[in-house]
Amino acid sequence: MRQTYPILEFDPAPEAIIEPGRLIQPIDTPDHCVICFFREVLDKVCEAKQAQTLAQMKWENGIHALCEIEVEGKRLAILHPGVGAPLAAGLLEEAIAHGCKKFIACGGCGVLDGQITVGHLVVPTAAIRDEGVSYHYLPPSREVSASPQGLAAIEKVLQAHCVDYLLAKTWTTDAPYRETQAKVQLRKDEGCLTVEMEAAAFFAVAQFRGVTFAQILYGGDDLSSAEWDHRGWDKQASVREKLFWLAAEACLTL
Repeated sequence: MRQTYPILEFDPAPEAIIEPGRLIQPIDTPDHCVICFFREVLDKVCEAKQAQTLAQMKWENGIHALCEIEVEGKRLAILHPGVGAPLAAGLLEEAIAHGCKKFIACGGCGVLDGQITVGHLVVPTAAIRDEGVSYHYLPPSREVSASPQGLAAIEKVLQAHCVDYLLAKTWTTDAPYRETQAKVQLRKDEGCLTVEMEAAAFFAVAQFRGVTFAQILYGGDDLSSAEWDHRGWDKQASVREKLFWLAAEACLTL
């Protein structure tokens, strides 16, 4: 039905003209998949674990390989999702079509509370839908939740390793250069501690396709005041590698 704004014209039709399940044949993939935003960590893991390439998903920016490693005798798929909700959601769709069913993602985020130190973990329980992709998968609403099973798995692993973390909403936006002071305050007022570009889309695709999906973020740059502070957030090599393995452990418990 035509709406005032096109983004609100959700169509619940279960199949689209370009339907991943018709274009992509299922292959022998692990059920479990870690989606990791840290390219250098994935390269290191793939080399150390002699990763096997299961599929090469070609997009205009290049090849995104769906790979498999073995972790303590268990099969685990791993994937870099690119950056931004449209590409990340598309690659998640293709991973699902190939046969993956249970996902834990790990990545970095901006923080809306300057007391959250660089590297501190935040587990999003829900994401504010300030991007476009999620509105094509679910009816309009203010937020979308992570999978309860995924959240439980993450919490169990973090607690077992005595890792401090926060549970909170995250703000998913398509426009990192339009994170204004007023917008930041609005998101803080509704409970967001972090900002990133993919979580709402991930959670919506997962709900639409009936798969399990949750995410772990680590505190990065600081947007809590008028002056942006980069804080060297992308240089946290040990945090990024440790986060991958925590995500892998949580994923394999699902």
